[in-house]
Amino acid sequence: MLKARSLHENAPPRQRLRMGLHVGFALGTASFLPAVSFGAITQSQGWAVAGAVLCSMVVFSASAQFALVSTLGTGGGVASAVVAAALVNARFLPMGLAVSGALRGGRLRRAAEAQAVVDGSWAAAHLGGGRFDRWVLFPASAVQWVLWAAGTALGAVLAPNPHLLTSYGLDVVAPAMFMFLLFDAPGADRPYWTSALLGGGVAAGLSFFLPAGPALIGAACASLTALARPLPKEGGGDPRRRHTVVQPGTEPTQ
Repeated sequence: MLKARSLHENAPPRQRLRMGLHVGFALGTASFLPAVSFGAITQSQGWAVAGAVLCSMVVFSASAQFALVSTLGTGGGVASAVVAAALVNARFLPMGLAVSGALRGGRLRRAAEAQAVVDGSWAAAHLGGGRFDRWVLFPASAVQWVLWAAGTALGAVLAPNPHLLTSYGLDVVAPAMFMFLLFDAPGADRPYWTSALLGGGVAAGLSFFLPAGPALIGAACASLTALARPLPKEGGGDPRRRHTVVQPGTEPTQ
């Protein structure tokens, strides 16, 4: 399903909208059980159901929310938990800058549209060359937001075992979905693969010594390796052809 995404750039908006909904449903389904687990953890820490659901609706970031509850669960104060969550979400700053060309309107509207920038939707909407498809980005994020909030509510109400994911080995579902997105990423040539593999290696190494949040931040530094080569110019094609000079008198005839 996600493979068709690489061919959607010239598709009609309605078809791209449906594609965004499909991608959002796939990613939202993968994150539903982590949302249930988050809701269950909040109940083990004495949160109100409404507070847990509101947190998911406002923060809408699995990594930041788990960093939040992990910090609180180990005795950290509210300020420390908020700082940990904010540091994990700092990755959205460069992601938001990258997608800014796909946003529309004035400052308030662009700020509102930027709330749709989440990991899976951002990757699914990437067209290559630093371009993003808003018709995929927004519906994909909307579906994930609904399923994430619903999963949190279910976990908060039912309060199952907080270790639900690890007990059944389901904690690999979300990483697997991101691997599929990477495999399908347009323009994922050597610099991008180098960044992804190096980031995964750094995260795996740091996870033996640090909590998930700081390990994720350290792994994000691997993205700097992508700066070794500039992004391809819009329009793509063979770079050698883009620099070809047409000599006078050799222009193609009509």
